[in-house]
Amino acid sequence: MKQLSELKLKVLDLLKEDARHSPELLATLLGVSQDDIKNAIRELEEDHVIVKYATVVNPTKLDDEKVTALIEVQITPERGRGFEAIAERVYLFPQVKSVYLMSGAYDLLVEVEGRNLKEVASFVSDKLSTLESVLSTKTHFILKKYKQDGIVFEDHEEDHRLVISP
Repeated sequence: MKQLSELKLKVLDLLKEDARHSPELLATLLGVSQDDIKNAIRELEEDHVIVKYATVVNPTKLDDEKVTALIEVQITPERGRGFEAIAERVYLFPQVKSVYLMSGAYDLLVEVEGRNLKEVASFVSDKLSTLESVLSTKTHFILKKYKQDGIVFEDHEEDHRLVISP
């Protein structure tokens, strides 16, 4: 893994904040030429440092009944490949949105999305828990998202109480 230049790190920070920033704006903010910004972004994309530009959607504003679950998975690592082989088998399922290797009481944290509770439960019982290396699973359904990727979804009400001072 090669070290990223200071310019590329600053470009990444600004794009993580808002991927819609134009090269012109980034150049102005960082005090460099637009060509330097365009080259930095192109290199970051080619090196797969930037792998996707995504939109964060507030789920409370949609009439979408999808169900998301976080599943703790205990596994037996495979000889010679450790956790990699089972993690790959898990992340290839289309229902799986994310897979993380964890420290602590379980090995993998798997984020799954389905149309309803039954679909997620079927995935866990029929596909995930039947994998040979899986020892146990514990499923947690997400009831409400308050914050994601640094963005708070709640509309804050103004505090209309009178200020009382001594």
